[in-house]
Amino acid sequence: MACSIVDISQVSKSFEGLVALQDFNLSIEDGEFLTLLGPSGCGKTTVLRIIGGFETCDHGDVVIDGVSMKGVPPEARTVNTIFQSYALFPHMNIYDNVAFGLRIEGIAKSDIATMVQEALKLVRLEGMETRKPSELSGGQQQRVAIARAIVKKPRVLLLDEPLSALDYRLRKQMQKELKALQRTLGITFVLVTHDQEEAFTMSDRVVVMNHGRIEQVGSPKDIYETPSNLYVARFVGEINVLDGVIVERKDCNFAAEVEGVQVSVKSKRDFNPGDKIHVLLRPEDFRVEVMREVNESPELAKKFAKALLTGVVEHTFYKGATYDVDIVLDDGKKILISEFFDEDAETLYFQAGDRVAVGWFEGWEVVLPHER
Repeated sequence: MACSIVDISQVSKSFEGLVALQDFNLSIEDGEFLTLLGPSGCGKTTVLRIIGGFETCDHGDVVIDGVSMKGVPPEARTVNTIFQSYALFPHMNIYDNVAFGLRIEGIAKSDIATMVQEALKLVRLEGMETRKPSELSGGQQQRVAIARAIVKKPRVLLLDEPLSALDYRLRKQMQKELKALQRTLGITFVLVTHDQEEAFTMSDRVVVMNHGRIEQVGSPKDIYETPSNLYVARFVGEINVLDGVIVERKDCNFAAEVEGVQVSVKSKRDFNPGDKIHVLLRPEDFRVEVMREVNESPELAKKFAKALLTGVVEHTFYKGATYDVDIVLDDGKKILISEFFDEDAETLYFQAGDRVAVGWFEGWEVVLPHER
């Protein structure tokens, strides 16, 4: 069983009367890659700064390795931080940037040389020791910041949106490199980001935050496939929200009226007849067929029998391997579906104006209580 290395208990923090965190509780496991995910202003960077000692909490406590951090300054914590700006010393070469913290601690020169070389090797910057930060690319500067952070072998590495300044391709590359480095070092990584794809690519667990509180904690798969509420569902990727009402309960199965159509849904939640619900489906969860083909095929008609909505294709959007399809259901609700593109076909399978049948595999839906 994994043990926690950081325990945040009942932490609250306000800035000039504005609440940044309220009764915040979180345990971070030793050796995991955990991401704090949420929009700007949700409190995720405040959590990072409190762990690092750059902010003090108004109430509550942070415990690292079983020791309370009350009154412990940043330099005395077994934690290091990589900032969004990298904060490299422009007048120093790469070697001196990485060695700076070691020299402050009074470590012997020979030991510093060994430690710096090991750190630079891990981030693949051997041979660049004499270069200045201005002579490096954005990705290389990022690696210098990582080397400087890991050279002291911290127990926890905090990363405050460290990839936000990189272009898309380099950002994707660095995501993989950071995850590989974390596995090699075995250090606990805590990342702050507002980018869902970035969080899912690297994390063992994701903490979805909103207004200083935790909405859900779980693996990327859990967060995406079984969101705990409408906020999480909408924040992590495209989602279709269908409105409905429970008609009848049969164990974990329910008969429901969804967008005016009788369907069968599954849920482990407790619902009663008359309860209003949301039925959540990702764009890739839908099964869609042109209506004329459903009418002409008894086999297709049978497949759509348990969940059959009808509508008209409004727009299609080609995206390479896939394409998106906007559909307006008969009751006026708009939904988005995603289909794979057939490279052998001359045109997209669905065209604007097509009348379509829309269904899904029973059990793929997420059923939540209705929220305003």
